[in-house]
Amino acid sequence: MSEQKQLFKVTIDNVTIDVEPGTSILMAARRIGGDITPPAMCFYSKLKGSGGKCRTCLVEVAAGSTADPRPMPKLVASCRTNVMDGMIVKNITSDKVIEARKAVVEFLLLNHPLDCPICDQAGECHLQDLSYEHGSEGTRYEFERRLFEREDIGPYIQLHMTRCILCYRCTYVADQLTDSRVHGILDRGEHAEISTYISKAISNDFSGNMIDVCPVGALTDKTFRFKNRVWFLKPLNAHRDCDKCCGKVTLWNRGDEVFRVTARKDEWGEVESLPDGKTAWICNTCRFDKKQTGDWIVEEPRKINRHSVISANHYEGMKKPKEIFQAVHDGRNPKLLFNIHTVSEVNKPEVHLSEIEGPATSEVFE
Repeated sequence: MSEQKQLFKVTIDNVTIDVEPGTSILMAARRIGGDITPPAMCFYSKLKGSGGKCRTCLVEVAAGSTADPRPMPKLVASCRTNVMDGMIVKNITSDKVIEARKAVVEFLLLNHPLDCPICDQAGECHLQDLSYEHGSEGTRYEFERRLFEREDIGPYIQLHMTRCILCYRCTYVADQLTDSRVHGILDRGEHAEISTYISKAISNDFSGNMIDVCPVGALTDKTFRFKNRVWFLKPLNAHRDCDKCCGKVTLWNRGDEVFRVTARKDEWGEVESLPDGKTAWICNTCRFDKKQTGDWIVEEPRKINRHSVISANHYEGMKKPKEIFQAVHDGRNPKLLFNIHTVSEVNKPEVHLSEIEGPATSEVFE
């Protein structure tokens, strides 16, 4: 018999769960779900090496482990700290965490422009959600905000560096999905920016996935810019046979018109995993070139799990309504009881339907 796998018992906000060794506090919290899960702006479970940059997932470790129950002296990044057996973690139950997260949000918004009314990311922006939950009404920043010129990186993507929070996700995507990355972080400190080296264009087949992983509106789809608001569109699961990628996408339709195509995302805003464990990245052909409903096999309406305006007044779990007549009459079809096509001779005034014995048919009027 194989030995039973060892599990660590960790308590997060008074909820205890068993997880495998090597699991980060953040991933353990995601197992629990709800408000217990710390927010994450830079961590992406599908990208190796991500995390540890934005500090929004800070938590308080009240007890390190059963063997060493001492608390950790400082708040730690939950995405980079692994659980220990008997660890006790405080997230929303800690005043220190709430204050620290408020300060981190203030820092992220120092140079972020008030572009929400015109930003294509509005309605599905993680920074919007974060600032709504933990941000303050005003700012103490008195200096000029840093400004960058908009930059086209390839034929389909435009970079608004003024909105960027330097989460590094897009560089990880380019590193791990393709072997032809030509962009990265230039300079340091206040002058740090994402850019392409020597103004080279990003032209590989999976470059569009950088748009999906961006938590803010820094990387935008040039084929969708300013065309519509996401809360006016209806997301639909669809697929097609593609020789480059999995072909499983979300179509954003208004009527029969496809405004944009994105990868399918889970409740954490990350691209979903396929049944074989691989990530469902999509190619540029599916994303930018297939903008007709006829190019796809539509499966069903997409359920939006995020607390977003996209999921308001919507049709999730939409089912075909019951036919009232059939429900009342034990499933009998109306035409078996009254065939309107054979009775529509009422325009003849000399025929009195009330004097006819039995149901009126076309034979009555011959």
